[in-house]
Amino acid sequence: MDARPPRSLVITVSNRAAAGVYEDTAGPVLVEGLRGAGLAVDGPQVVRDGGPVGEALRAAVAAGYDVVVTTGGTGLNPHDQTPEQTAPLLERQVPGIAEALRAAGLAKGVPTAALSRGLAGTAGRTLVVNVAGSPGACRDAVEVLAAVLPHAVDQRRGGDHPRHPDHPDHRHERPEP
Repeated sequence: MDARPPRSLVITVSNRAAAGVYEDTAGPVLVEGLRGAGLAVDGPQVVRDGGPVGEALRAAVAAGYDVVVTTGGTGLNPHDQTPEQTAPLLERQVPGIAEALRAAGLAKGVPTAALSRGLAGTAGRTLVVNVAGSPGACRDAVEVLAAVLPHAVDQRRGGDHPRHPDHPDHRHERPEP
């Protein structure tokens, strides 16, 4: 399969950071963590909530990124529209990723992780993942994503599922004659 490192883009969704009111502190956490996981990372690109999120996602999919991770805009604030901008682009949802991200925060004692409405799924060949907009949520997300992105990208590039002889699903398979 394709041996190039996965190309990824981090998009920070924040009206205040986009306006220069304060510095983006979440996006750089994702950039550093994804680079540490072996991805080639662009960004963070900072955009306002709402329509600019959809525009940035459409541009990233058109540019052929393997992975796009957004941070911010997943909560209950009326301005939080990242899931609404993401959903129309997704051809196939991957709910296990979004569930794992929420579960990671809950496991670390952050009850508000349950309030994230983030989605994950595929748009063309691109895997899109929404992450809550805090540095802590981004650190938790990197732990989850580092474990699944290599296989997810390989799958999007047409790879097969590797067989592991010690995995319980494969222990009782009979060898071919």
